[in-house]
Amino acid sequence: MTLSKVAVCGVLAAIAALAQYKAESAGAPPSDVPAGFASLLQKDGAKVTGPSGVVCEIWLLSTAPKGAPTGESNVTLPDIPLSAFMGVIRFTQPGKDRRGQQIKPGIYTLRYNLFPINGDHQGVAPQRDFFVLTSIADDKDPKAKPDFDPLMKASEKSIGTQHPAVMSIWKADDQNQNLTQQGADWVLQRKMGDVNLAIVVVGTASA
Repeated sequence: MTLSKVAVCGVLAAIAALAQYKAESAGAPPSDVPAGFASLLQKDGAKVTGPSGVVCEIWLLSTAPKGAPTGESNVTLPDIPLSAFMGVIRFTQPGKDRRGQQIKPGIYTLRYNLFPINGDHQGVAPQRDFFVLTSIADDKDPKAKPDFDPLMKASEKSIGTQHPAVMSIWKADDQNQNLTQQGADWVLQRKMGDVNLAIVVVGTASA
């Protein structure tokens, strides 16, 4: 085989590996999610799988929480209250957040917040919306809306780092309910009531 053919085969193999990411039904929320949280979740979640097996499983709220618009800039979900509970995610094997930080296997709550405009997040995403992941063992009340600093500290404690575990999200412009590749990222879109939410489930930010 010539070098050119070897190169082509290598490219095709890489493309095939990328194409192996897919989304399918995850079924009902895990039985070890406390009832107060589980009762708010959709009855069927989304399971994302890839070349190494299950990437994550996500169960969103049946209805998106609503509040007064924040008035913040570069926000796609302005009427979602800050720190509101939005769903749960389960990792059955080590996962990664948007920053590439390793997430230990387990179940984590997903709470909504905005990354601060302080120069530390330049280039992370055009929008400031993100999920904060906290071990469900450390998150006791789905109705709570913790202040920014305590929420970040709780997330840091959950994964044992000095930066919270985060996932980039935004309100999708279309109504697709698919897993699609967008640049180097894989984005899952799922309905939460009348909101179609886009979540980066595979891919790390350059900043």
